[in-house]
Amino acid sequence: MKQDDAAFADAWREHRRYVLDVAYRMLGSISDAEDVVQETFARLLKQDADQIQDVRGWLVVVATRLCLDQLRSARSRRESYVGPWLPEPVIEGETDDPSDRITLDASVRMALLVVLERLTPAERATFVLHDVFGFSFDDVAKIVGRSVEACRQLASRARRRIEDETGPARFDVDPNELGRIADRFIAAATVGDMDALMEVLDPNVVGWTDSAGLFGAPLEPLVGRDRVATQFLRFVHNYRVTLSPLPVNGEPGVLVSRSGRLFSVIALETSGGVITRLHGIANPEKLKYVAAVLGVDG
Repeated sequence: MKQDDAAFADAWREHRRYVLDVAYRMLGSISDAEDVVQETFARLLKQDADQIQDVRGWLVVVATRLCLDQLRSARSRRESYVGPWLPEPVIEGETDDPSDRITLDASVRMALLVVLERLTPAERATFVLHDVFGFSFDDVAKIVGRSVEACRQLASRARRRIEDETGPARFDVDPNELGRIADRFIAAATVGDMDALMEVLDPNVVGWTDSAGLFGAPLEPLVGRDRVATQFLRFVHNYRVTLSPLPVNGEPGVLVSRSGRLFSVIALETSGGVITRLHGIANPEKLKYVAAVLGVDG
């Protein structure tokens, strides 16, 4: 027999957020992750409830395989994307249904998601399932269709690359200190104080802007605080934007508004009391989730 309404409702309530968390970390896109969740539960609705012993496990298997299909098909599109491709940002917000919220932790840091984009689909799936969600390599092997030893190697390669490019997660950093760094950045940029802005940027800071080629944003990353500071102050002045603090993907960030509308969000990476990376997302398609959470126009 097919899923009855009560069993399906229970599965949706108990497991939707978990599946959404997996899919977002796999894809870096809220909209694509939500599509995967919808398709996964649509397939569950067609199954015989008595034949599924572990509903959450079944859902993760289906969702992961759908994500792998999307990652493989998305590679060529992202290679032809105009300018840097960055993940869709997420922010904390209240919704009527808690299952609609992405869980914010170290595994959704923007810098980590950016590195995950550079992994092969199999490496990404293995790392996300094993290192983030704690699945055994036996289970991961069944999901991704590789041997256990191959999955161990995939996870090891992914882990090394992530550690090389992002460093260890900063669980011991005072969040209040991170907030103060963001505040100093916003204050300096708002008044156009170049010296103060330079003080809060690492000498080798790197800045990316994902605008899909819109707004005349740089198509290549900017490296060095002179270039980053000059470009950012020019942007604030020319577009007459308003900056305000907003945690992005669980870390300090900046909300950029223009004429009362959401213009972009910036995720900040910090180390040693200064900003080391800025990830600016200005592609309107990638800001729909943030705009919906904030209740503003995008």
